[in-house]
Amino acid sequence: MSQASTLRVSPDDVADYARDGAVCLRQLLSPAEVARLREGIDANLAAPSPRAIVASRPDDPGFFIEDFCCWADNPAYRDVIFGSALAEAAAALMGSTTVRLYHDHMLTKEPGTRQATPWHQDQPYYNVDGRQNVSFWIPVDPVRRHSTLEFVAGSHRGPWLMPRTFMTNEARWFPEGSLAELPDLERQRDTLPILGWALEPGDVVAFHMLALHAAGGVDGDRRRRVFSLRVLGDDMRHAPRRWKTSPDFPGLTDELPAGAALDHPLFPRLWPR
Repeated sequence: MSQASTLRVSPDDVADYARDGAVCLRQLLSPAEVARLREGIDANLAAPSPRAIVASRPDDPGFFIEDFCCWADNPAYRDVIFGSALAEAAAALMGSTTVRLYHDHMLTKEPGTRQATPWHQDQPYYNVDGRQNVSFWIPVDPVRRHSTLEFVAGSHRGPWLMPRTFMTNEARWFPEGSLAELPDLERQRDTLPILGWALEPGDVVAFHMLALHAAGGVDGDRRRRVFSLRVLGDDMRHAPRRWKTSPDFPGLTDELPAGAALDHPLFPRLWPR
């Protein structure tokens, strides 16, 4: 590790990640790296990929857009993915000797967006199995506590819960009844160990792909541009599904068998460099 990332990922951070499934790493990225990510997000917004999704309703006074797997065409994203301390930090948090890129994910909520991101786990939407993984949630704008990403501490230990579409609540992934349903966490908030942090640019939230998480809308005077990076450690394996995953990797099942390590050009190694 570089000296900077060694100082910023402490043994307490590693212990918190193992216990809670989420941790806030203050000022992991430099101002120059944040500025570069901001450039990348703005370029992404100006020319979304075919994978982009509008995630807010037509009557929402704001606008929420997501895009996926843009790193190959976005030099600013590549600069930060391959040149920052993120991969080193992930190796420490996962206890992994290697780190591979899984995918990038841009999430932008424009001022006044009411659309909340409902409680969910990420891994059931994916085509990977294993425990050594990290998702980074990296805002390039200040984020107030009520608009930030929240987690149920310890939920990364499972079980897997039914993934559903956010807008229509459909089970487009695992068949109905094959996984337990998500309980009504909002009604249980006062009894749950909820984690969340107000954030400044440079702060990074790291969380496990099975951690239950959600986020609120944003105020009318705030824009919330976020870059999210998903990375994989030593024990992660390809898990082909009979359905289209989110994101999808067309043709991958023809090149990687079930249970194979994700040693493929789509998932370049980030660490060690």
